[in-house]
Amino acid sequence: MLRAGIVVTGTEVLTGRVADANGPWLSEHLREAGIDVAHICVCGDRKEDLLAQLQFLTDQGVDLIITSGGLGPTADDMTLPTVAEFADTTLVFDAALEAAIMDRLRPMADRWENVDWEALRVGIAKQALVPARGQILDPVGTAPGAIMTAGKVVIVVLPGPPHELQRMWPAVVHAEPFRGLVGDDAVAIEQTTLRLYGITEPDIAETLRLAEEALGSLAALEITTCLRRSEVEVVTRFEPSARPAWERLHEFIASRHGVALFSSDGSTVDQVVAALLRGRRLAVAESCTAGLLGARIADVPGSSAYFLGGVISYANDVKIGQLQVDPQLLAAHGAVSPQVAAAMADGVLTALGADIAVSTTGVAGPGGGSPDKPVGTVCFCVKTAAGERADLRVVIPGNRNQIRERATTVALHLLRRLLQK
Repeated sequence: MLRAGIVVTGTEVLTGRVADANGPWLSEHLREAGIDVAHICVCGDRKEDLLAQLQFLTDQGVDLIITSGGLGPTADDMTLPTVAEFADTTLVFDAALEAAIMDRLRPMADRWENVDWEALRVGIAKQALVPARGQILDPVGTAPGAIMTAGKVVIVVLPGPPHELQRMWPAVVHAEPFRGLVGDDAVAIEQTTLRLYGITEPDIAETLRLAEEALGSLAALEITTCLRRSEVEVVTRFEPSARPAWERLHEFIASRHGVALFSSDGSTVDQVVAALLRGRRLAVAESCTAGLLGARIADVPGSSAYFLGGVISYANDVKIGQLQVDPQLLAAHGAVSPQVAAAMADGVLTALGADIAVSTTGVAGPGGGSPDKPVGTVCFCVKTAAGERADLRVVIPGNRNQIRERATTVALHLLRRLLQK
C-alpha cells in the first residue's frame, strides 16, 4: 500500500492561533485514492524545520509528501524554494504566470486604498518563480501549486487557505506524477465509523479484547477509538478484502452493546435525530445551554422542515414570563430541578405550537453549585403534545464550556431515545 506524509506549514498553525483544516481533509481524500497517511507534521515558517520534516518523511519511506501553506508573496512564505532545494532543482521566472497572477489581482487591487503597486509587483514576481523540474498547478488564488520529485518520492506543494487547496486538488489527482504513482487500479481504503452512547472507552477496549478472542486476529483492521462529545467512536480502516472481518466485528459489538450502538453508518446523533424528526414540529427551551442545543439542531441542513425555534430562558423571570413556569415551582424546587425542566418543556410546547419539545436547565459553573446540586448538575425533559415524556438528571464533569457542550449531546440522545420508542 502506498504511504503518504503531510506537512502543514505556518507558525500560526504551529502556535495554535489557527486550527489545521488541511491535514484531515487531505488525509480523507488520500484514503479515497488508496493511499495510507502515515504522518501529519506541523512546522513553522522556518526553512531548516521544513527541510527536517521533508527528510524525516523520506527516511520513513513514504511514497508521497504533500505540503500546505507558505506559497504567499511575503518573506516568510518559503515553502516552494525550500522544497525545490530538497528536490535538487532551481526556481525559474515564469513571465506568463506573473501576468496571469496580476490579471487575477488587478480587479481586487483597484478596490483597495493606498495600494503600493511596487510592493505588489515584487510579491507577484516571487509567486511567479517555479521549479525548473516539475509540474505547475494553476493558481486558484494567487499562489500556484507544484509537483516535484525527490528521488523516488513525489512531493506536491499546495497553498494554505483551505478553499484554495481543496479547489486545486482535482488538478493534483489528474496530474501525471500523481497518476503515475497511484496507477489506474487504485482501490480506496475503506473506513467505517460506529458511534456508541452510554459506554466508556474502557468498555469498548474490553469489547475489542473479547472480539479478538472470539473472532481471531483483527490484524487486518486498523481500529481506533476515541471519546468525542460524550460518545465513543470506533473508526476502522481496512482494505476491501478485509470487509468480512469488519462485518464480524460489527456484529460482535452490536450484540454486546445493543442500543448503546446508535449509529453504524457514521451518522452523528444530530443527523439521526434529524431523520427521526421528519414530519414533527420541534421546539426547545434552554437555560444553561443558552442556545447551543438550538444551534446544533439548526446546523443540520433541512432543519427548517421540523425545527420551529426556541426560548432561551436563562433568567427565572424569562422562565416565568415566556414559558409560564409557576413561580411557586421555582421557589419550592429551584431552577435546576426535574420539575422546572418539565414546566419549561410544557411552556415552549404551548408557546410555539410544537408537538415535541426539549428543555435544559443546569449549573454550568464555575460557581453556583451546592451539595445537593453540584456544578455540572443538569436536568432535561423531552415532552410531546400527545403526553409522552422522558426526564433525566445528571452530573456532567468538566469546565463550564464542556458542561454546556456535553449537555447538548445528552439532550439530543434523550430526544433520540423517545423518538425511537
